[in-house]
Amino acid sequence: MSRSISKVAPDWWDYTTLDSEILADAARLTADDLAKLGRPGFRVVMYDTLEDFYLSEALEYVAAWRQSSADNPAGICGPIGPIEQLPLVARLVNELDLNLREAHFWGMDEWVDDAGRPVPPTHPLSFARADKELCFDRIRPELCMPEGHLHFPIGDLGAYSRSFDEIRCVVMQGGQGEVKHWAFNDPPKREGRWKDAPPPPEEYRKLAARVTDLHPMTVIQNARTSGGGQVAMVPTRAATVGPVETWKAEKVSIWQAGNHDNPFGMRLTAWMIAKQIPDSSAPMSLLADHPNVQFNYYRGGIGVVAAEMH
Repeated sequence: MSRSISKVAPDWWDYTTLDSEILADAARLTADDLAKLGRPGFRVVMYDTLEDFYLSEALEYVAAWRQSSADNPAGICGPIGPIEQLPLVARLVNELDLNLREAHFWGMDEWVDDAGRPVPPTHPLSFARADKELCFDRIRPELCMPEGHLHFPIGDLGAYSRSFDEIRCVVMQGGQGEVKHWAFNDPPKREGRWKDAPPPPEEYRKLAARVTDLHPMTVIQNARTSGGGQVAMVPTRAATVGPVETWKAEKVSIWQAGNHDNPFGMRLTAWMIAKQIPDSSAPMSLLADHPNVQFNYYRGGIGVVAAEMH
């Protein structure tokens, strides 16, 4: 059976091309249903307050960094979006006198300009800049990790990818975008080999850190969440951590407070992972095949899937 054409971007694959029964099943889920979707390898955690939500996210940094040593280096891969945990991370490190000399951090992604170069830290949307300003520059100098222990997907992406073999990634955090991505693992364009069907999961999972084109939905979402709706300022390409590196992480932890995806989207990928329905048109669903995934929800941000006029 042929797949539907996207309702959003006809030249791309995305979740609107999924089977209508999958979409309907996800739409019916209540918040209580979501909480019960866990299975071996997939855990769903609910938080009743934003304070508990972001503190728990920040504590994943502390827990990962405490495991690192000179002979067994370890770290965490973290997102920009959400960002509210980052100042909390710095405060925890300072209050706990946690020495990060042996710890590591990976940034998940970075924007790329029209010439194919990573945007500089002076760019208002720079992710590396946000990580440093909101977290690492706030840590007391005597506790900071060396600059070489901060790994961003800029420059030599091969070296960035190899670092996941050299250093243990205890946890890879992420948010979920409206196109159902983690990092910038967006659905592919509808072209070439994938004109009639999106890549099978095993093919998509071969993608390593790379520069990639962004689905139009991703560009519009980032304009909404980070640029006041100014779409023209948002790059259309980005460098991103890939599935190859993600599957080297011991745990994937996705944090959803209701800001970056909508009520339907937050249900859809949890349903697909729980029921083991991986499909590259909704890339987050490929985590159905990862052995240790945790979805974290702020209960107040889950919302409802219903017609509601504004």
